[in-house]
This record gives sequence, structure tokens and C-alpha cells, in this order.
Amino acid sequence: MMVFNYQVTVEEFDGPSVLKGSFNMDEGEKRVICNLPSGHLRSVTATAPLHLAEGEKIFMNGYQTWTYCPEYTPRDIQRDHAPLPDSAVNKFQLDRYADYHFVDYPNQPGLFHGFSYCYFRYHDTYRLIASLDEKPGYTIFRYDARKGELTVERDCEGVKCKGDFHAFDLFYAVGEEDEVFNEWFAALRIVPRTMEKIAGYSSWYNRYQNIDEKSILSDLAGCEGMLEPDDLFQIDDGWEPFVGDWLEPDEKKFPGGMTAVSDAIHAKGYQAGLWLAPFVAQEGSELLKEHPDWFLRDQDGNLWSNGSNWGGFYSLDIDHPEVEMYLAQVFSKVFGAWNFDLVKLDFLYAVAPFGTETESRAARMCRAMDMLRGWCGYRKILGCGVPVMPAFGVVDYCRVSCDVTLDWDDKFYMRLIHRERPSTRQAIGNVVFRRQLNGRAYLSDPDVFFLRDDNVKLTRKQKNELAVLDAVLGGVFLHSDDMSKYSEEAKQQYRALRHMREATDVRVSTDGRWTLRCTLDEQPYVMTLDGLP
Repeated sequence: MMVFNYQVTVEEFDGPSVLKGSFNMDEGEKRVICNLPSGHLRSVTATAPLHLAEGEKIFMNGYQTWTYCPEYTPRDIQRDHAPLPDSAVNKFQLDRYADYHFVDYPNQPGLFHGFSYCYFRYHDTYRLIASLDEKPGYTIFRYDARKGELTVERDCEGVKCKGDFHAFDLFYAVGEEDEVFNEWFAALRIVPRTMEKIAGYSSWYNRYQNIDEKSILSDLAGCEGMLEPDDLFQIDDGWEPFVGDWLEPDEKKFPGGMTAVSDAIHAKGYQAGLWLAPFVAQEGSELLKEHPDWFLRDQDGNLWSNGSNWGGFYSLDIDHPEVEMYLAQVFSKVFGAWNFDLVKLDFLYAVAPFGTETESRAARMCRAMDMLRGWCGYRKILGCGVPVMPAFGVVDYCRVSCDVTLDWDDKFYMRLIHRERPSTRQAIGNVVFRRQLNGRAYLSDPDVFFLRDDNVKLTRKQKNELAVLDAVLGGVFLHSDDMSKYSEEAKQQYRALRHMREATDVRVSTDGRWTLRCTLDEQPYVMTLDGLP
């Protein structure tokens, strides 16, 4: 049992009022509902002593799917974006990819924070502390290893209040890994929308935005004899004229239109997938030029930028009725006229960089996810770049990591920019440490693997480790290779990797050298991982 002391501060007309109390956190559910005066929430916090055994590890879930979140020791430092002058941070919008613009990073040993859930692991025993409802405001966990103290916060500053308010909706369990996570999701009453794993191809990591009708059809032909019926062939970024302009493809790249491409994919017996970033538009897009009033702005009236991709990109305001009409039209065309089966929806965090006085940041994110599900209906969604818990039970598949890279850990100076940076090493870390979400919240997308020898700098062993972990710990198994160039050895390796998706009794040990253990064809399988943690 943990004993929390809490404090809720409300800004009333004549000044702040403070409500204090305490509650016992036994195993199971705990909801603390406070009767509050009329005003605006300033802060909601609760603190309890929590001491670690020697060797006990700390996990704090990162804000969004790309956010790197390993297990920490009490001596580690959880760092934010690059220590650059404000002018450089602002130029490249380094603080807009995750929580940096609204959460403090002390950058000191032993101080950690995370969103929606955290755990403390001593060998095989987990102490899981998690949220049961994020709509009143994200549940932010902070742990001070120096004091042995856990703090729980609601991210709800500025939201109007009067009467009952759910200050804390928490779950606590102690036990083995499967036990505690099964109990949490049972308490959430969330089950995956599908348990149908998918395999296939993504265009991104071989061609990036340099795709056109010819190259896509060439890669499609290269998959023949390797992909299986109902596999996914997914077209990634680069088909659209500008990010945000989704109603027609780039006519120079795809002169035959998107229906012809999806028809060609279906003719091969595959599912057709298409990438979009529905809640943003880039600098130079027609959408931004013609409808600047459709976009979120900061307190100074400037467009809210979410990062430096595509020369800068900005958030659509889902409260604008014409935005909702536009996006409904986009998805109607993608699924109706173009006949795609699945959409990969990216950069979703951008829809809710802040809340309003009537809606928390998290509630806005949850509402946006429900809107996406409404527009997509029964069609499949692969979520990416999305705050983690608002996607639970809403998307069919979801990324759990940053983008992989064509090398192990990118260039040395890129390792400083922020926790969401592309990195094969960090992607593997998140696939391992968020493995419990797979098959509980959705089927996890660990991003792609590579078997090719050209246009990749990963070693043979690194490629194999990435592919095996993707196969065993994820529900999405995509490559980004021109399969027509596969040697016979690569073809056999691909088929063997697909078979590994049938592994059972999967366990990963991260104490000391990382080791994967599972059962395949009733035989034990063991793989040790190099270069990690």
C-alpha cells in the first residue's frame, strides 16, 4: 500500500483556494473525486514515498509513440531536447515534437517523469501504477530517486471547474509482468480492435518521399512470390502534392491517380495502405494558403508549428466546422473513391498541443482520436506519432517507437536533438519496453526491418536482431526492401522470419545483457542482443 497526500489548487475570482487530503493506494482501482469551487484549475498533485530495492529499475512511459523511454537506474539522467540557444530551438521547433513545451525537464540524475503509466521492476516483480482515465488531464508521473518519492500530477491547468472533479483515476498492481498488465487492461475495459497480425511492405525506408507511380508499381511487382494474400502494401509519404493537400495526388508523380494504384495492389491480392498526416499542413500547401483561419495559433496569434519537417508544419483546429467537413471528405475519398483498405495516420500529436478552458489537452486528443475512428468506420488505422493512451482501443495497429534509421544510431550530433529522433537503437529499446501494449491496447507496430544489402549501413547481426524482435514482439511486420533483389538466402531468411511470428512464451530479460527467449515449433529459441542497452 502507498499513502498519498494530495493538493488541488483552484484559481477563483478573488484568489487561489487549496484543497488538501490524503488517500491510501491499495492494489486495484482508486478514484479520488473532489468537490471544487467555481474557478480554473491551477494544479492537481499527489505525493507518496516509494523506495527502491538495490538494482530495481524505473520505467516512465514517454509522451507519444516516438518518445524514447527505456528502463532507468536511479543514477541515470532523463534528458530533453538538445542544449542549444533558444534561437536554434525555436528555428527548428525542437520543443514541439513532444512534451518539452509544457513539462519541466530538470536534466539531473535520478529525476524522471512519464505519462499514463509507469512501473518499478525488481527482477521479475513489477509495481505498476497507471491511469484509468486521461480525459480530465494527462496523468503525469514523476519519480525522485534521491528522495524516494513518487508524484502524480493532472495536466489540467486552466480548465474550468465547479463541483465534482476526478482528481485521480489510478490503478496499482504488484506481480509478474503479464499479471499486472492484464489486470490493468481489465480495469480499463479495453481490448484490441483486432488480433489479426499484418505483414507486408512500406515504401518509406527505401525511397522516402521520392516515389511515383512507376517506382511504386515496380516495388509491387518485386513483392510477387514473397508476400502472401492479404498482406499489406503501404504507400507512404510522397504521393501528395503537399502535406495537408490530400484530395488529389501529385499529378506529375501519379498521373493515373490513386484508384489505379490501389487497383493494381488489389490485383496482386494485397491490402492497399496509404499514409496521411490528417491534422497538419506544411508551409506552401494550398490548404494553408487558402484557409489560414483553419489553423491553431499561439497566444501571440502566430500559427502553432509542430516541428521542422517539410520546412515547418502547422496544426488544424478541429473545432472549426469546415476542418471537420474537409477531413470527412478526405477519408471518404481515400476509402470510397480510391478504395484503400488501411490508413497510416501520422503526426497525430499535433492536433492537441494545448487544451482550452473547457477541455484538457488529453481530452482534446481523445476527442480527435474518436473523430478519426468515426471517419474511418470499420477500416483499419495504423496510428503513429500519437500520445500513447488516447490511442488505446481506438486504432487497430500503433507504432510504439521512433522511426528506425538506415544505420544503428544516426550521426553523433543527431543523438542530441530530442527523445523522438529517428534511431534503430532507440526503436528497438521502445519495442522491448513497451512490449506489454501489444495484444492489449492494439497490435504494436515496431516499424520496419531490412534484409537488403544496399542502401543500409546496419550490420548483418543488427538487421537480424531488428527483424526477429519485430516478428516476435509486434503485430505489424513490414519491410522496406525491393524484394526482387533478394538473394535466395534472403528469401529463405524472410520466410523464416515470418514463421517466427508464431512464437509463444515470449520473454525478454534486460538485466545485464539483453536476451530474448521464446518457444518456436515446440523448441526453445534464445537470442542475445548486442549494442543494447
